[in-house]
Amino acid sequence: MDPNTRTVRVFIASPFFDQEQLERIQRLENALTRNPYVAEFYSARFHQNQQYPWGSKGWRKVVFKLDLYYLRRADVVVAIHDYEGLCTDSGTAFELGYAFAFQKPIILIKEKTSVPNLMLIESLHAYLTKVDDIASYDFHRMPSNRYEGPLI
Repeated sequence: MDPNTRTVRVFIASPFFDQEQLERIQRLENALTRNPYVAEFYSARFHQNQQYPWGSKGWRKVVFKLDLYYLRRADVVVAIHDYEGLCTDSGTAFELGYAFAFQKPIILIKEKTSVPNLMLIESLHAYLTKVDDIASYDFHRMPSNRYEGPLI
């Protein structure tokens, strides 16, 4: 494949607070690395600014500003819905709302069986049920795949 096809910048919106979430986001990062259209991706777990104590004012300010910068810079947002129970992580939900306001296409991945929220579903460009499917997703053509099913 032509190296000029790797042009897409992806922002990953996902929780990474426990082992299951970490394993899922690592699978997503690996899948994006294998995707022939992805030039780079931003995963906040790699940018925790450890020069500041976790949770301090300085840390919060830097992490928040970096997050928004990379969201604005991204061509597309890939989000993992799965968190705990029926809920989406509140930080992920914020990132999706911000991305939608900036008219960024959103691809939502939901592997667990839970009923998604109307506001998330209607903001999507594409809906996937397996993280590994993102490895072959055509980020240049951006095929739409709408969620069909129950919602809250």
